[in-house]
Amino acid sequence: MYKGKRILATISARGGSKGVPGKNIRPLCGLPLIAWSIREGLRSACIDRLVVSSDDENILAVARAHGAETPFVRPAELARDDTPGVDPVLHAVEALKPDAYDYVVLLQPTSPLRTVEDIDGCIAACLDGGHPCVLTVTEPDKSPYFMFNMDADGLLSPLIPQERYHTRRQDLPRVFAPNGAVYVADCAWLARTRSYLTPETRGFEMPKERAQDIDDLLDFDICELLLKRSGRIA
Repeated sequence: MYKGKRILATISARGGSKGVPGKNIRPLCGLPLIAWSIREGLRSACIDRLVVSSDDENILAVARAHGAETPFVRPAELARDDTPGVDPVLHAVEALKPDAYDYVVLLQPTSPLRTVEDIDGCIAACLDGGHPCVLTVTEPDKSPYFMFNMDADGLLSPLIPQERYHTRRQDLPRVFAPNGAVYVADCAWLARTRSYLTPETRGFEMPKERAQDIDDLLDFDICELLLKRSGRIA
């Protein structure tokens, strides 16, 4: 609980990963991938309850073994490739509705480097600021001001129109991209908007070294290196 508000955390982890089969429970530095998110979520001083939402019994069993609750099995229709990410979160809130949570936190298992400081910092930014939604963002490696469209003839045109093309990163405006690590939202607001990204959404900046998102096997190797370097090996 934080400032008198009950906070639910959910980790969404479906079983149908195509790029890396079994990705959510694949070992990473001695722990299944999902366990890194469970471990940090359970350390939070703000979260009242942490549940894992999955359609896969193996994932649910691993989640329980690492301390998460699995009070329901996610319906198959909410575990398809084209299922919007917000739908399993809203399902979790509705499934646990008798407990009436005020805020819901989404922790995606593919962000294993995020820490409890990132989680609680994002929650505090949301509630202290009176915002309906705050999500973690990171400054990208490549600025969109350096990006171009290319036509069929190979002619380049700036993705973002500029009066003068800048050649130094230091001269560019800072830009940020959602990194998928932490999403915090007012439950009633999320049920109404059915989206995290609205004109009301605020960003909470996270360090680049903790913002790695796992999509493929190369990302596993990168995260393993970063975890070893940080001294956080299980």
